[in-house]
Amino acid sequence: NQTQGLKSIATTNYTTQDMDMSLINEDGELVLAFEAHKKINRQLEDELQSVKMRSIVEREELVAELNRLREDNEKQQRLLSANLTKSPQSQNEIFLKHEIGRLSNENYELQEKHDQIADQYRKLKKLYKDLTRRMKDAGVSDLVGPQVSAVVEQVPSNQPIVRKKERKYNGMFEFKKGDENVIIRHLICDLKPQVAIKLLPGLPAYILFMCVRHTDFINDEEKVRNLLTGFINTVKRLVKKRLEDVETTVLWLSNTLRLLHNLKQYSGEKSFKEENSATQNEQCLRNFDLSEYRQVLSDIAIWTYTAVIRHMEEKLQHKAVPAILEHEAISGLSTGKRGRAASVSDTAPMPAQKALESLLQELTGFHRTLTLHGVDHEIIVSVFRQLFYYICASSLNNLLLRKDLCHWSKGMNIRYNLSHVEQWGRDKISDHISITNELAPIIQASQLLQARKSDEDVATVCEMCNKMSVPQIVKLLNLYTPADDFEERVPLSFIRKVQQRLKEQAGGQDQSTLLMDTKYNFPVRFPFKPSPIQLEEIEIPEVLNLPMLKKV
Repeated sequence: NQTQGLKSIATTNYTTQDMDMSLINEDGELVLAFEAHKKINRQLEDELQSVKMRSIVEREELVAELNRLREDNEKQQRLLSANLTKSPQSQNEIFLKHEIGRLSNENYELQEKHDQIADQYRKLKKLYKDLTRRMKDAGVSDLVGPQVSAVVEQVPSNQPIVRKKERKYNGMFEFKKGDENVIIRHLICDLKPQVAIKLLPGLPAYILFMCVRHTDFINDEEKVRNLLTGFINTVKRLVKKRLEDVETTVLWLSNTLRLLHNLKQYSGEKSFKEENSATQNEQCLRNFDLSEYRQVLSDIAIWTYTAVIRHMEEKLQHKAVPAILEHEAISGLSTGKRGRAASVSDTAPMPAQKALESLLQELTGFHRTLTLHGVDHEIIVSVFRQLFYYICASSLNNLLLRKDLCHWSKGMNIRYNLSHVEQWGRDKISDHISITNELAPIIQASQLLQARKSDEDVATVCEMCNKMSVPQIVKLLNLYTPADDFEERVPLSFIRKVQQRLKEQAGGQDQSTLLMDTKYNFPVRFPFKPSPIQLEEIEIPEVLNLPMLKKV
């Protein structure tokens, strides 16, 4: 019977010393309790193992965190010990290095997270495109969600499926004859700079060129003439009308240059098609030679560039001199006997103590505008080279006319102020050397005010001031005023020796210029800049209001 069977099972597994066989009753309750107890033990063992594994992982995390905190603590201790032995300036440098290292680590971690998300996004985008393509092949590209199954059920099983082909565009915009003026008005006159910076840089130029490509494709000379002439005349009128609006002038400087580059890139000329893709070479103009229009566009770009420079110089006119000459950045320096005369500048519109900050903010605003509108890097370098020359010329000319500024303490302040302008150039522009070099004359003038002026220093002074003319150096030496009663005036013999040595070094070259020409403009050139953007991928945003253009 069942009881005997249970007893035999117990006998085979346990000895009589371990278990009393008489305890097993007919219902087998003891065996059932034993089996339940075994299951509970297994569950407890599993939970114990899980707790052990969790505790091991937590311990490893805590050990890693402890090690990190120890390293950070050691760094802080080293930083603290270094701070106790070094000057305040060294302390600041060490602290900055520590912060830079910490921020670099955080930036690296964020970059890794960004890369992971970007990879996931690319995979999902690829999957989405694949699914979209399959839906198009099935003829249900416009259907989504539950609507798909409902519509499929309505289609008879024996009805053939219409498969849609992906349309291939040729990078052109078709328009009707007579729409040229409307296109130009919406694309140029109605476009606000605040809207343009949110679009693809140079988008109006790309759209206009794609219209030109269609006129070339259908060989309609009248349409292309109306289109390009309308663009040129409208840009000239708009820039002339809004000459004081630097945003507008920069916007159309950028687009004029982009259109000029596009006309070169797709002209079919060998020198301009070397970097083109195979598709871009196929899209070159076939019927029209627009080289004359390229020359006109180049002239318009130079004229607009000059307008941008003039406007920026006007905005810097009342800020350069207070920022460079009058700003007292180094406290504790005596202004000498002429300190009272310097107070005349207190009545100027620009407060001297805020002038340097205002100048740098103005330069930053110019740089931001040029960058947002996609102006080529080479043009940005040319713009700031011209502006730095203007800052130098206006500052040096003013210094040569103000005796109250010609003493050694003012020379130190001027050099300090110029170092901020130089640092701005290094921070904002990679090719900063050609820009900061334009400050050399005013920098050398500040160094001349600080230099020793004995007969033994003639050679040093002449070598140091190689970017200044002879009249400028002699004028500064004559204007130089001792800072206090303990400093002697510049000996006349020293001035004569310097003048004689400089004339010998000049070797007959014209060195008669005293004041720098603030109206001087460096020659500007617009190097060819091909675009990697595929014309067939360009779309017209609704904000441009160009429904008359049809993409083909």
